[in-house]
Amino acid sequence: MKALSAQLTKSNTLRSILIDLGALLFIYLVPTISHLFSIPVYLIEPMRLMLIFALVHTNKTNAYIIALSMPLFSFLISGHPVLPKMILIAFELSLNVYLFYFLVRKIKSVFLSIFLSIILSKIIYYLLKFGLVSMLIVDGSVISTPITIQVITALVFSLYVFFFYKKKRA
Repeated sequence: MKALSAQLTKSNTLRSILIDLGALLFIYLVPTISHLFSIPVYLIEPMRLMLIFALVHTNKTNAYIIALSMPLFSFLISGHPVLPKMILIAFELSLNVYLFYFLVRKIKSVFLSIFLSIILSKIIYYLLKFGLVSMLIVDGSVISTPITIQVITALVFSLYVFFFYKKKRA
């Protein structure tokens, strides 16, 4: 039994490492992919996409690691986003993880939990970003990705999580 438990732990650790490396590589390559194919990949929220993969395919701790490390990694390799916005994005993604696990315990609906966690974390992000823009700490517009696209990506990500957990239970 201990051998099986150790093997499962090694398998989960390896999966987490591979997803983490894949997430960082994807974040690193997003600008290149966007330019190469003339597709604005940033509109699909690449950091949230990688966070969703971590939520589904690894564990809670690793999801927090991804939420905190991707914005930091992007900042360190490209200087984008700027430091205050990097902190804001890391906070938003971490809040998304927290809200998902909190809501799934309270309302027992995976789809609703992930969808609400995305929407609520975005609302708080935009409120905080509005404050930072108003104080001239961050420049640019408060909302840069059209709301329609954000709702569509939230629905797609939520459906992915829902179908994964539905398949896992079957």
